Amino acid sequence: MSTLRLEQLEKTYANGVKALDNVSIEIQAGMFGLLGPNGAGKSTLMRTVATLQEADSGNASLNEINIFDDPHGLRSVLGYLPQEFGVYPRITAEQLLDHMALLKGISNKKERKELVHHLLQRVNLYQKRNKSVKGFSGGMKQRIGIAQALIGSPKLLIVDEPTAGLDPGERNRFYDLLSEVGEDVIVILSTHIVDDVRELCTQMAVMNMGKIVYQGAPEDGIQALEGKVFEKRIAKAELGAYKNDFQVISNRLIGGQPVIHVLSDSLPDKSFQAVAPTLEDVFFSALEE
Repeated sequence: MSTLRLEQLEKTYANGVKALDNVSIEIQAGMFGLLGPNGAGKSTLMRTVATLQEADSGNASLNEINIFDDPHGLRSVLGYLPQEFGVYPRITAEQLLDHMALLKGISNKKERKELVHHLLQRVNLYQKRNKSVKGFSGGMKQRIGIAQALIGSPKLLIVDEPTAGLDPGERNRFYDLLSEVGEDVIVILSTHIVDDVRELCTQMAVMNMGKIVYQGAPEDGIQALEGKVFEKRIAKAELGAYKNDFQVISNRLIGGQPVIHVLSDSLPDKSFQAVAPTLEDVFFSALEE
């Protein structure tokens, strides 16, 4: 079974921003969700693992490959779908994948064609193989992105913010594809969308300000908050006062009125009601720590 080990990774940019702060984590085969708000350091971590940039210090390995000492070894077993997957103008889906396969060292034309057709069928785009990728919907472009990432049978697949901008139908199709892929390899899903992790991942971590602030199974995080999350509908003008008096982990508008979730070991007062915790509560409570 493949194992990715990251040990005490540090990265500070020239402007003084500490993007990675003593990041240590171990990831096994399957779907792993990396949650965090924008600017938490997720993309920096993914780019570092993908050998697109270097850490200031620390160690990283995939099985027997030392990622920093042998970046080419890592790239040979890596599939990567960045947040912005650019496509060439006026090139078909089949031409794009053929070109990417050639870049990944598959020089035999017949072998390349068989692989490209197999991948197009796997992502349900075979019927669109002669269509220009530029005209594809967001979901179709993401599926082509996954297809190119699967060239070479990777042991590690990194997917950065994959469902941003997708409609619900496209998102569900993408979920199905990712969960199928995740049966055999390490798939790291970096996202700020809690639903992505809830739907797909058996293990997760939450990043904030360059640090790992939670790591474990989503269900374990939810179970740890049982009996500790309380809800109340309040007036907009009261929000500031409640944030001062209670540990408000989230607030959202329902019918134009704020509904707050408070973390507490006991009922804050009789105006609150206990609610079953969700993964969103796990996420927001981790950010508060």
